[in-house]
This record gives sequence, structure tokens and C-alpha cells, in this order.
Amino acid sequence: MLVTKLTTKFQTTIPAEVRHVLDLRQGDSVVFEIHDEQVTVRKALPMDMQYLRSLENALCEWVSDNDEEAYRNL
Repeated sequence: MLVTKLTTKFQTTIPAEVRHVLDLRQGDSVVFEIHDEQVTVRKALPMDMQYLRSLENALCEWVSDNDEEAYRNL
């Protein structure tokens, strides 16, 4: 079992052992998958990024200066 702490901004460091297993490098993206009360973390695949980019146009209604201000510290 590996344990890390959350910062005041709810950020954490991915432990070296996990980075090694997932072959993570600086700049990589990770995916959090939620199933019931379990969460898994995996390295994002190019297919994942294509899917997310395809959603960008559908979500543009939530992109405004007010939204940026309201959600900046999440």
C-alpha cells in the first residue's frame, strides 16, 4: 500500500513506484476511473485524449471569465 498526502489545493505526488509501473513521464496525463467506491489511475492513452478533445466544443458554454474565476482554486 502506498500513501500520500493532499495539499491545500487537493494535489498530491504520484509515488515513484506508481510512476514506474505506469511508465509516467513529465507532461503525461493520467485518467481516474470511478467504479462504485473504487478509483483506478492509469496513464492516458492517445485515444483518451482524442475523446476529450472531441468534447471540447460541446463544453464551450461553460468557458467564460466568470467560470475561470469561480473554479480557479479547485
